[in-house]
Amino acid sequence: AGLATRPEDYAWSSARERTPSAETSLRTPDLAWRFRPVAENGSTQVSTESVLARRGARRETVPMPQLQLPIFPSGLTAITEDFWFQQVDGKVVYFHGLLPVFQHDQKDLKSFRMWTSQLIANGTVRQRDIVQAFGVPLATVKRYMKIHRKDGAEGFFRQPRRRSANVLTPQVKQRAQALLDEGKSVPEVSREIGVAGTTLHKAIQGGRLHGLKKKL
Repeated sequence: AGLATRPEDYAWSSARERTPSAETSLRTPDLAWRFRPVAENGSTQVSTESVLARRGARRETVPMPQLQLPIFPSGLTAITEDFWFQQVDGKVVYFHGLLPVFQHDQKDLKSFRMWTSQLIANGTVRQRDIVQAFGVPLATVKRYMKIHRKDGAEGFFRQPRRRSANVLTPQVKQRAQALLDEGKSVPEVSREIGVAGTTLHKAIQGGRLHGLKKKL
């Protein structure tokens, strides 16, 4: 019961004076915020769903972007208060009020993109109406609106251009063959006639051009 002579004794005695009892100082931490009680067969159990979800979210990988197709549920679906669509037997029919105004096959994405872009351009619907009604990303709607503004309805049905078939016209091919016969390499011919080297190599491999044969 003597006085504390060492600094550590003084710190320990001061701590005991500030602590009323061991029961209040050694409390079990409150973990209720981490767990959610789940009722099962009339009893209450502790679920670690929230903890596992948090841990799993850290290890979750970002999926690769994929093409998100429009959703055409069966029955009548509203786009706006006045505009509806209905999918029946693989056909998607659009209604303005009670009047059918357009239809296309369920798998005809070109017609879907053209029609919905036209509705937005005419002010009949908004971009977010198409997003909510068909479950397509807003970026996709904006991309096809850009096509509609640039090329109109024809832009959705235009075949992609194949430049490789049109680059080697008879005149260009004749000039390229003459340069190859002079002993010039493919990169040299490519720079002189303005045709990609890969195009010239494909033409040589396909027999449309004849490269310089190496001497043995």
